[in-house]
Amino acid sequence: MTENNYAVSPVIEPVKEQMHSVVRADGANDGGSVGCCGYILWFLSLVVIACTFPFSLCLCIKVVQEYERAVIFRLGRLVKGGAKGPGLFFIMPCIDSYTKVDIRTVSFDVPPQEVLTKDSVTVAVDAVVYYRVQNATMSITNVEDANRSTRLLAATTLRNVLGTKNLSEILSERESISHVMQSSLDDATDPWGVKVERVEVKDVRLPVQLQRAMAAEAEAAREARAKVIAAEGEQKASRALKEAADVISESPAAIQLRYLQTLNTISAEKNSTIIFPLPIDLVQSLLGRQGSNL
Repeated sequence: MTENNYAVSPVIEPVKEQMHSVVRADGANDGGSVGCCGYILWFLSLVVIACTFPFSLCLCIKVVQEYERAVIFRLGRLVKGGAKGPGLFFIMPCIDSYTKVDIRTVSFDVPPQEVLTKDSVTVAVDAVVYYRVQNATMSITNVEDANRSTRLLAATTLRNVLGTKNLSEILSERESISHVMQSSLDDATDPWGVKVERVEVKDVRLPVQLQRAMAAEAEAAREARAKVIAAEGEQKASRALKEAADVISESPAAIQLRYLQTLNTISAEKNSTIIFPLPIDLVQSLLGRQGSNL
């Protein structure tokens, strides 16, 4: 039991820290105790609102859109109830301040990153990231600028992930690389209240010298494949010719039929050339006689 607890604790500790951060962000919504000075200021603010009514409504009533949330701070503490919106909400002038947070999905281009791959090839890779704020309170209280931090983290993650891949893996496994980047970014930005929805690798630019080398390699491979295919075709054709010659040699009339078929083909092309076959045996006998006379 002791060994199991020791083995699981490193995994549980980050989860506990993340839970504590969420509790700090959400649990601070109760506002805590503002002290005597806070209550005095709150009372004076009510007096000012009552004295300037109804003109004070212009400063007290605010509106946020359907895709926005308002995080309100009262004397530096989060107001009870968390983020407000959408619609109307009420603030106390002079003691309340609020920040609007857009919760729509945001997309941005990761600038081209010069990456040295695992097989020592320098490539320029750019990507696009889609994310949204899922917890407005955490995005304000846990990080200074959630949007800027997410952009910087995406560029760093892109370099780190591609640095462990070979060039062939980067070119052929873009989908798996995108999933790895998405899970890594989502885990890192979860304490910030940011949800990374999608990551896509847009383009992989290779050096010009490497492009020429890869093109030459592909051309050589295709030429070699074409020669092999041509050789196989000639081999099959020679076997077919051998079988045809064996069939023709079994019947003397077959040679005459082949001769007539050839004449028919030539005449169909409107050609005046006539081919007269000369038996090989006759030529050999003539050559033999000439040799004996010499």
